[in-house]
Amino acid sequence: MEENKENNQEENKKADQLIELKKQIETQKVQLEETEDRLKRVAAEFDNYKKRSAKERESLYSSLTSDIITGLLPVLDNLEKAATAATEDQNYKQGVELVLKQFKDVLESRGVKEIEAVGKTFNPEYHEAVSSVVDENLGEKEIKEEYRKGYMIGNKVIRHSMVIVAN
Repeated sequence: MEENKENNQEENKKADQLIELKKQIETQKVQLEETEDRLKRVAAEFDNYKKRSAKERESLYSSLTSDIITGLLPVLDNLEKAATAATEDQNYKQGVELVLKQFKDVLESRGVKEIEAVGKTFNPEYHEAVSSVVDENLGEKEIKEEYRKGYMIGNKVIRHSMVIVAN
C-alpha cells in the first residue's frame, strides 16, 4: 500500500511538473507571439519610414531643381534673343547659337521641356493669357502668339507661357 502511495505521489509530482511545464510553454508561446507582432510592426514602420523619406528626398530634389532652373530661364530667354539678333559677325552668331543649343541640351537632359503654345488651344494650366485678339483665321481660344516660352519638368509647370489668345 505504501508503495502505491509512493507511486501515486510520484505520478502526482510528475503530473504537477508536466502541468507546470505546459504553463511555461504557453507563457513562452504568448511572449513569442507578442515579440513577433512587435517585430512585424517595427519592420512595417521602418518600411513606411523609408518610403516617406524617399518621397521627401525626391520632393526636395524636384523643388530645388525647379527653383534653380527657374532662375536660369531668363538667361535662356536672353540667349534666344541674342541668337535671333541681327549681326554681321557670323562667327559671333554661330557661337551664340552653339551656347544656346548646349544650354537647351543640358536643360533637356534634366527633364525640362518647352510648353507648346502657338497654334494650340489655350489651357490655363500651361498658358498665361496677356492679351486677346479677334482673328477670323484662328479658332476659338487658339493661341496666336507667344511672348515668353513656358517650361515644365515632368508634369510640373515651372513657368507658364505668356500668350496672346484669339477670339
